[in-house]
Amino acid sequence: MKNTFKAALCERRLQIGLWQALANPYAAEICATAAFDWLLFDGEHAPNDVPSLLSQLQAVAAYSCSPVARPPCSEAWLIKQYLDIGVSSLLVPFVETQEQAHVLVQAMRYPPQGIRGVASGLVRASRWNRIPDYLECANSEACLLVQIESPAGLQNLSAIARVEGVDGVFLGPADLGATLGHLGAPDHPEVQATIERAIGEILACGKPAGILAADPVLARRYIELGGTFVAVGSDVGLLARGTRVLRAEFGAIRS
Repeated sequence: MKNTFKAALCERRLQIGLWQALANPYAAEICATAAFDWLLFDGEHAPNDVPSLLSQLQAVAAYSCSPVARPPCSEAWLIKQYLDIGVSSLLVPFVETQEQAHVLVQAMRYPPQGIRGVASGLVRASRWNRIPDYLECANSEACLLVQIESPAGLQNLSAIARVEGVDGVFLGPADLGATLGHLGAPDHPEVQATIERAIGEILACGKPAGILAADPVLARRYIELGGTFVAVGSDVGLLARGTRVLRAEFGAIRS
């Protein structure tokens, strides 16, 4: 049950990822064979629920990429369900305060360090109690990534990043851009300057910084700045772009 993704972040080894929003196990398995370091299964903006997420985890289990999941909200009961089906790395959206980060750390851990409910005999995470030391190791292998995507989150960024148990801080360019008045333009100079300052602040706190960038130029820039876990595209984006390009190649042909 070693969390290789968390270990890589601790060692500051670059992890290149791909967003998963098609909510389909067959598509997830195709992406898992492409040798990305991590796949982000999105429960916030993709049509995923806990059962569909479970089927995708099962589809990619045979491969070396690390699954990370984003729940739609920060509720402890939902975090518990994600952990129980075997996601040990969670990216929680819209974190704005140090207090919220502390609550999330507790939600990720069993007592006495946290508040996660114990039902190891019923859950996939422990392989139904067939991992003998699951309960003893689960807390240390849990990986909490918090997403900053609002002015309040930026204002409290250092305090959030320094919370013990926060393993990485992820920046949301689209929402940050929108709150700065640049809806649909995350590449705007003001947004990019804000992101660059935030990456520096996260690194100064001793935590790994992450981001999603479908633009290869921006992705490489974030890596140059010290980004440790960088998603460089999405399954939806690849499909949309590929089908558009293919159709354009035959645009002038008519029967």
